[in-house]
Amino acid sequence: MRFRDIKKNKKRKQQQQDTITVRYAHYPDKIKAFITDMFMIYAPILYFITYVVMGSKEQFQSSQLAPFMGVALYGLIYALLIAKFGQTPGKKAYDIKVVDDTTYKNIGFFRAFIRFFAFLFSATILLGLLTPFYRKDKKALHDIICSTVEIYVDKPLSL
Repeated sequence: MRFRDIKKNKKRKQQQQDTITVRYAHYPDKIKAFITDMFMIYAPILYFITYVVMGSKEQFQSSQLAPFMGVALYGLIYALLIAKFGQTPGKKAYDIKVVDDTTYKNIGFFRAFIRFFAFLFSATILLGLLTPFYRKDKKALHDIICSTVEIYVDKPLSL
């Protein structure tokens, strides 16, 4: 075999190793991860605000500020987890990670916080939650707005 052919094969193998294979997260797994996050993060926040901060269920229900505090606190925790790890507990349970759509690296806190409020907007108009059904990359409206994508991460092999 000639040296030139060996060099071509080496370059070809290197290019194959450099390409990243991305598997976009499926919509049912995203929904299950969201429900898991609601029970693991949002429910304890609401319980704390209702019984520790407000004192009773009636006080919570009569307050207009208490639900807003709960959503804002959940948004802060969500953004911190996404910025630091790229995952919330629910996303980690289903091996989903939120990353930048071009570099596939974690996003920053501010972008994650904007993504959370963009999610609230998408959920409000419902159209934003239906966009993954019509796109190859399974992006919802909040992912399009923030240039993010939810992908599967491969589990490391354990011995």
